[in-house]
Amino acid sequence: MTATYDVVVIGGGIQGVGVAQAAAVRGYRTLLLERDTLAVGTSSRSSKLVHGGLRYLESGRIRLVRESLRERETLLRIAPGLVARKDFYIPIYASSRRTAGHVRAGLLLYRLLAGGPGGGFERVPARAWDSLDGLETRGLKAVFRYSDAQTDDVALTHAVARSAAEFGAEIRIGTCFVGAERAGAGYEVRYVREGAVASCETRVLVNAAGPWVAQTLSRVLPGPPRLPHDLVAGTHIISEGSLGEACYYVEAPSDHRGVFILPWRGRVLTGTTERLYTGDPGLVAPSAEEIAYLQEALAAYFPGLATAVAESFAGLRVLPKVGGDLNARSREVVLLADAPLPRLVSIFGGKLTAYRRTAEQVMERLGIALPERPARADTSRLMLPVG
Repeated sequence: MTATYDVVVIGGGIQGVGVAQAAAVRGYRTLLLERDTLAVGTSSRSSKLVHGGLRYLESGRIRLVRESLRERETLLRIAPGLVARKDFYIPIYASSRRTAGHVRAGLLLYRLLAGGPGGGFERVPARAWDSLDGLETRGLKAVFRYSDAQTDDVALTHAVARSAAEFGAEIRIGTCFVGAERAGAGYEVRYVREGAVASCETRVLVNAAGPWVAQTLSRVLPGPPRLPHDLVAGTHIISEGSLGEACYYVEAPSDHRGVFILPWRGRVLTGTTERLYTGDPGLVAPSAEEIAYLQEALAAYFPGLATAVAESFAGLRVLPKVGGDLNARSREVVLLADAPLPRLVSIFGGKLTAYRRTAEQVMERLGIALPERPARADTSRLMLPVG
């Protein structure tokens, strides 16, 4: 007998497990299919930050920043063992593109959009600069401190998956999605698990395959809507040394892009870069040029730290295909649904910080195609399990 579900999710990154949790707490019978292991792709290759995205204010993404800041506070409340508030420092030099006045105005808007606790900032007095982890002080004109948060992206993904499972969602890793075809008031889904082909039926289907979103759509019949998009690779490096608990947001020396220099598991994490990527998503890797770019930034701001690379990794963002600078493109998630009665939603892009809100939006979009069920919890108040 073929198993029947209300919701089938393809992809075990943070977006996929977020949807599985949101569906399960609403009382829907939910199945998540992941080809490899949870968080194996983009969700393990982020900057490890839960933040509003201060740099997005420069491109006018006010709504995105406001939503992300609200989600930051939600995660700090529901995942205290996984998400921690951190002090971030922005140094301003004579050579910086952004002046102290520019940065102060951005931080003031950031505080207003955040509201509540954790939205404050201050200018660090010059007498305290020598305590900032060996930060270069030649040419230094000002330093600002503000608040954001840091997380272990893999641990967060696993915690959300465990929460989904606690509410009855089935999480099947090592399961390869083969295809789906409209059948009656839903889809027949085919997949391979332990070498055997299996199938199930579902009322609605969610494509949360991240960089593989287009390949997944190509296996769905009849052909669903598509969204022109690019894959954008971002590299991080990990080097030996220590920054204590402080995080730094600096301008890369060569092009003035924003780069984070962060403490990470007793070492230093520096990232990220941005470049178009057209290859196999599973083969993305740091380039020599990207590594050198990040090493240059680290050496410029912390000359006392080693820049030899202990580890490096690259992840992929999915961004709508539009003209202009990659750095200026919108990071807002795009939910592409079939019509007129949506039974398939594909998630293009999305931020780690806003995964919970994205999942809620997916379920709101699909609500018309699902039966009403009594909700068992609210994900904005549901504490995430630790360990």
